[in-house]
Amino acid sequence: MSEHEHDHDERGGHGDDGGHGGHAGHSHGVAVDADRRWLLIGLALILGFMSVEVVIGVLAHSLALLSDAAHMLTDAASILLALFAMRLAARPARGGYTFGLKRAEILSAQANGVTLLVLSAVLAFEAVRRLISPPDVTGGLVLATALVGVAVNIAAAWSISKANRTSLNVEGAFQHILTDLYGFIATAIAGLVVVLTGFARADAIATLVVVALMLKAGLGLVTAAGRIFLEAAPAGVDPDAVGDQMAAVEQVIEVHDLHIWEITSGQAALSAHVLVVPGGDCHNVRRVLQQQLQDAHGISHATLQVDHLGDVEGDVLQIAHSVPANGSGHCEDTHGPVHRTGPHDH
Repeated sequence: MSEHEHDHDERGGHGDDGGHGGHAGHSHGVAVDADRRWLLIGLALILGFMSVEVVIGVLAHSLALLSDAAHMLTDAASILLALFAMRLAARPARGGYTFGLKRAEILSAQANGVTLLVLSAVLAFEAVRRLISPPDVTGGLVLATALVGVAVNIAAAWSISKANRTSLNVEGAFQHILTDLYGFIATAIAGLVVVLTGFARADAIATLVVVALMLKAGLGLVTAAGRIFLEAAPAGVDPDAVGDQMAAVEQVIEVHDLHIWEITSGQAALSAHVLVVPGGDCHNVRRVLQQQLQDAHGISHATLQVDHLGDVEGDVLQIAHSVPANGSGHCEDTHGPVHRTGPHDH
């Protein structure tokens, strides 16, 4: 067996432990059970108050209250979706799903974001219609209900904040609750204005405030989930800087085919092909690189192919910018920039 083949086997023997051991906080039973418990508490609070708010909103002719109730319905749906996604993500990897179903949580986060955007469009249309032709609004009833809603949403937001918000799935549910809390504050202010001045359009204006908050939260969730689905590098991680740091390690000549992505929120992965000097210690270079990635960037799931320069037919130093006519060599496409140090700087 060649040194590289042995090196690859050595990595394969413990790669999974290195890849997933750094995420014990959210990936294992106790933390997940705690997250579910906090989410269920938030769900109970939301459903209980929502049923009361719908009745009062109809009686008071308040769009702000009904929009808050509609938002609370999406809050409940988002929590249920988050709980379901947690259950899927906790399933072990098997069959064709070699990473398991961890991205079910990202699907949930994206669904929450899209729901916020759609609902904001519907409510914005109705708010504008009521600005043009405002109905009579029972300000005192709106104010009292909104103040209770503020208290309920503070309790629900506190409950969900106790769960692991590094999960984009949990963050999606939390953002639903948080925008609802801000919405109730706006509705309470609108109810007070109606009571003091009789200005009925304050109700529709409060709805537009809620719409703006929903748009902000929805766009943030969709963007964050989209980055993961498009396999972009985690926010705050610069692949070029990571490649340059790897190439600066002693005995490393070149790093290419560098890919950094997120399996799910908070779980980054990296793969790369590393060329070292002839006769260099491939095993030690790999260990140094993996430790560097863990310490400097929090990347514990790193798959590195480490070769001596000259081990691979058509060395990348020769084919990085041009592919041999017969298609031989390590690969036909180097998949991004090549990182070199010393006399090989690019």
